Amino acid sequence: MYTMKEACKLTGLPYETLKFYCNQGLVPNVKRSESNYRLFDERDIKWINSLCCLKSCGMSIGEMKEYLSLCLQGQASIPKRKAILERHREDLEQRMREIQSSIDYIDRKQNFYDEVLAGKTKYFSDLITEEA
Repeated sequence: MYTMKEACKLTGLPYETLKFYCNQGLVPNVKRSESNYRLFDERDIKWINSLCCLKSCGMSIGEMKEYLSLCLQGQASIPKRKAILERHREDLEQRMREIQSSIDYIDRKQNFYDEVLAGKTKYFSDLITEEA
Protein backbone atom coordinates (compact mmCIF):
# COMPACT_ATOMS: atom_id res chain seq x y z
CA MET A 1 0.00 0.00 0.00
CA TYR A 2 1.16 3.51 -0.80
CA THR A 3 0.50 6.80 0.94
CA MET A 4 -0.61 9.89 -0.99
CA LYS A 5 2.96 11.15 -1.03
CA GLU A 6 4.27 7.83 -2.36
CA ALA A 7 1.47 7.64 -4.93
CA CYS A 8 2.37 11.13 -6.12
CA LYS A 9 6.00 10.12 -6.50
CA LEU A 10 5.05 6.97 -8.44
CA THR A 11 2.63 8.76 -10.77
CA GLY A 12 4.32 12.11 -11.13
CA LEU A 13 1.18 13.93 -10.02
CA PRO A 14 1.31 16.89 -7.68
CA TYR A 15 -0.26 16.17 -4.29
CA GLU A 16 -3.11 18.64 -4.84
CA THR A 17 -3.97 17.11 -8.23
CA LEU A 18 -4.18 13.60 -6.81
CA LYS A 19 -6.26 14.88 -3.91
CA PHE A 20 -8.55 16.67 -6.40
CA TYR A 21 -8.93 13.50 -8.49
CA CYS A 22 -9.80 11.53 -5.35
CA ASN A 23 -12.30 14.18 -4.21
CA GLN A 24 -13.88 14.15 -7.67
CA GLY A 25 -14.40 10.39 -7.43
CA LEU A 26 -11.94 9.64 -10.21
CA VAL A 27 -10.02 7.12 -8.10
CA PRO A 28 -12.61 4.59 -7.00
CA ASN A 29 -12.25 2.24 -4.07
CA VAL A 30 -9.55 4.27 -2.31
CA LYS A 31 -8.66 2.59 0.94
CA ARG A 32 -8.11 4.40 4.23
CA SER A 33 -5.63 3.81 7.01
CA GLU A 34 -6.67 3.62 10.65
CA SER A 35 -5.80 7.32 10.80
CA ASN A 36 -8.15 7.93 7.83
CA TYR A 37 -5.31 8.68 5.40
CA ARG A 38 -5.80 7.56 1.80
CA LEU A 39 -3.93 4.42 0.78
CA PHE A 40 -3.34 3.19 -2.76
CA ASP A 41 -2.50 -0.24 -4.08
CA GLU A 42 -0.85 -1.25 -7.38
CA ARG A 43 -4.19 -1.24 -9.21
CA ASP A 44 -4.86 2.30 -8.00
CA ILE A 45 -1.44 3.42 -9.21
CA LYS A 46 -2.08 1.91 -12.64
CA TRP A 47 -5.47 3.64 -12.81
CA ILE A 48 -3.99 6.98 -11.71
CA ASN A 49 -1.39 6.63 -14.48
CA SER A 50 -4.28 6.00 -16.87
CA LEU A 51 -5.96 9.18 -15.63
CA CYS A 52 -2.75 11.10 -16.35
CA CYS A 53 -2.77 9.77 -19.89
CA LEU A 54 -6.45 10.59 -20.37
CA LYS A 55 -5.81 14.13 -19.13
CA SER A 56 -2.88 14.59 -21.50
CA CYS A 57 -5.13 13.34 -24.31
CA GLY A 58 -7.30 16.37 -23.65
CA MET A 59 -10.08 14.77 -21.65
CA SER A 60 -12.01 17.03 -19.31
CA ILE A 61 -12.81 15.94 -15.77
CA GLY A 62 -16.36 15.22 -16.93
CA GLU A 63 -15.13 13.00 -19.75
CA MET A 64 -12.77 11.20 -17.39
CA LYS A 65 -15.71 10.58 -15.05
CA GLU A 66 -17.78 9.23 -17.94
CA TYR A 67 -14.91 6.98 -19.02
CA LEU A 68 -14.46 5.74 -15.43
CA SER A 69 -18.17 5.02 -15.16
CA LEU A 70 -18.00 2.96 -18.33
CA CYS A 71 -14.90 1.11 -17.10
CA LEU A 72 -16.73 0.19 -13.90
CA GLN A 73 -19.51 -1.36 -16.01
CA GLY A 74 -17.10 -3.98 -17.28
CA GLN A 75 -16.70 -5.59 -20.66
CA ALA A 76 -20.12 -4.61 -21.98
CA SER A 77 -19.06 -0.95 -22.16
CA ILE A 78 -15.95 -1.55 -24.26
CA PRO A 79 -17.52 -0.28 -27.53
CA LYS A 80 -18.46 3.02 -25.86
CA ARG A 81 -15.00 3.36 -24.37
CA LYS A 82 -13.41 2.66 -27.73
CA ALA A 83 -15.52 5.41 -29.32
CA ILE A 84 -14.42 7.93 -26.68
CA LEU A 85 -10.78 7.00 -27.15
CA GLU A 86 -11.09 7.16 -30.94
CA ARG A 87 -12.45 10.72 -30.77
CA HIS A 88 -9.51 11.77 -28.66
CA ARG A 89 -7.09 9.94 -30.93
CA GLU A 90 -8.39 11.91 -33.90
CA ASP A 91 -7.98 15.16 -31.95
CA LEU A 92 -4.42 14.20 -31.02
CA GLU A 93 -3.59 13.35 -34.64
CA GLN A 94 -4.87 16.78 -35.71
CA ARG A 95 -2.77 18.44 -33.01
CA MET A 96 0.25 16.45 -34.22
CA ARG A 97 -0.31 17.69 -37.78
CA GLU A 98 -0.52 21.27 -36.52
CA ILE A 99 2.64 20.87 -34.45
CA GLN A 100 4.48 19.31 -37.39
CA SER A 101 3.41 22.20 -39.59
CA SER A 102 4.82 24.64 -37.03
CA ILE A 103 8.08 22.70 -36.82
CA ASP A 104 8.32 22.70 -40.63
CA TYR A 105 7.84 26.49 -40.67
CA ILE A 106 10.55 26.99 -38.07
CA ASP A 107 12.91 24.72 -40.00
CA ARG A 108 12.30 26.68 -43.22
CA LYS A 109 12.91 30.00 -41.47
CA GLN A 110 16.05 28.72 -39.74
CA ASN A 111 17.42 27.45 -43.06
CA PHE A 112 16.64 30.79 -44.73
CA TYR A 113 18.36 32.70 -41.91
CA ASP A 114 21.39 30.39 -42.06
CA GLU A 115 21.71 30.98 -45.81
CA VAL A 116 21.36 34.75 -45.39
CA LEU A 117 23.98 34.80 -42.63
CA ALA A 118 26.32 32.65 -44.75
CA GLY A 119 25.92 35.06 -47.69
CA LYS A 120 24.29 32.43 -49.90
CA THR A 121 20.89 34.13 -50.12
CA LYS A 122 19.88 37.77 -50.33
CA TYR A 123 17.70 38.83 -47.40
CA PHE A 124 14.12 39.76 -48.08
CA SER A 125 11.09 40.27 -45.89
CA ASP A 126 7.37 40.30 -46.50
CA LEU A 127 7.11 42.90 -43.73
CA ILE A 128 9.73 45.42 -44.73
CA THR A 129 9.93 47.23 -48.03
CA GLU A 130 13.49 48.00 -49.00
CA GLU A 131 13.81 51.34 -50.70
CA ALA A 132 16.06 51.32 -53.73
